[in-house]
Amino acid sequence: MNRLFACLLAIAAVFSTAQATAQQLQPVDRIAAVVDEDVILRSELDRALQNVLSQYATRQDQLPPRDVLEKQVLERLILVRLQVARAASSGITVSDQEVDSAIANVARQNNVALDQLGEQLARDGMTIADLRSSIRDEIAIQRLRQSFAQSRISVSEGEVDAALASQASGSQYHLAHILVGLPEGATPDQIAAAQKKIEGIKGQLDRGEIDFAAAAVRYSDSPNALEGGDLGWRGLNEIPPTFAQAITSMQAGQVIGPVRGPSGFQLLQLVGTRDASAADARTVTQLQARHILVRADEGNDAAAQAKLETLRARIAGGADFATLARENSADTATADKGGELGWFSQDAYGAEFGAQVAALQDGQVSAPFKTQAGWHIVEREGSRQVAAADDNRRQQVRESIGQRKLDEEWDRYLRELRGEAYVEIRLGGDTATPTDTAAPATAPAPANGD
Repeated sequence: MNRLFACLLAIAAVFSTAQATAQQLQPVDRIAAVVDEDVILRSELDRALQNVLSQYATRQDQLPPRDVLEKQVLERLILVRLQVARAASSGITVSDQEVDSAIANVARQNNVALDQLGEQLARDGMTIADLRSSIRDEIAIQRLRQSFAQSRISVSEGEVDAALASQASGSQYHLAHILVGLPEGATPDQIAAAQKKIEGIKGQLDRGEIDFAAAAVRYSDSPNALEGGDLGWRGLNEIPPTFAQAITSMQAGQVIGPVRGPSGFQLLQLVGTRDASAADARTVTQLQARHILVRADEGNDAAAQAKLETLRARIAGGADFATLARENSADTATADKGGELGWFSQDAYGAEFGAQVAALQDGQVSAPFKTQAGWHIVEREGSRQVAAADDNRRQQVRESIGQRKLDEEWDRYLRELRGEAYVEIRLGGDTATPTDTAAPATAPAPANGD
């Protein structure tokens, strides 16, 4: 089983619903948590917990105590539930055909037939139905994040120019982090406790008593704690400014911090560095356009399409596109700029959007069309040929800046989502007090002198 398949099994373990058990005498499935109008069953939590334990079968010492690990896994399940529910309330849907295509792709990439895929899942205690459910939820969450990015994240040409001017090299940095979270409006006692905990973790790392990945699994409040805090490879523009300058002079394995940020106190490790620059003599086409976005309320596509048809007719009659964009576009990132998107590669805003713009003549306004973000009309303003290397570099910088902004905003959004939800934890056979805020599950703080 290759790494991709293993990852999908892990996702399935987190997303899948409870299965009926075979003819065995077992206690009635209990509720582990109430999440708004939904519930997470004890069997779901046990399956996700067992998946984590299986992944760390040879590294059990890296895991936190069982009760802390259980709370960490449950928090993941809660966030999944909340994101899927928010996607549904936002009108995001995933068709059966899309799920079928994704499953077929999984089977094809693993060189197995669908029945063999089912047999493999069965050996891991799951079914094709479980995988379908997990993939459907995963696609919905991806689309929710994409919609969030399109509506809230904007990167200006000035930001890209400034980043390019300040870049000394094409280096990328492999990073990992440990977060000791703080709630909104943290009290002085909470801040002091969090600071004592992060300093205790740093002390253990400095004394070589634990490696960074193990410390992240055991102590971090970040959603990626169970992955050892791994943040992957990032360009300098994807690294928060608090750390960016120090990263360039660090050696692999070095740790900096603690530093307090919006979410709490952090430690950051440089795992490695690589040169990501590459020359390319080809040329590519860039497009310049502006658009108006209208979202369909509760799937009412006809109303959104009709509104854009009316706006398009007004533009044809002499109305100013920029003025109509400011008054009508739901794209908060571009509406104030008259819908201007600037220069971009054809696939920068997705294949559907790019194909529509590429098919237009300069100055032409498209008919209404639909993407994952909603309904659009777009006016193509120009096109140009640029060196592929320059285009790739600008696009990479734009994406890295956007990714850094998205990571920060998405983390804040998830904390708000969790904080606004009604969540009642029912672990250990007792019913916990309902919570309105996301109190991260944390391991006991290591003593500074341990």
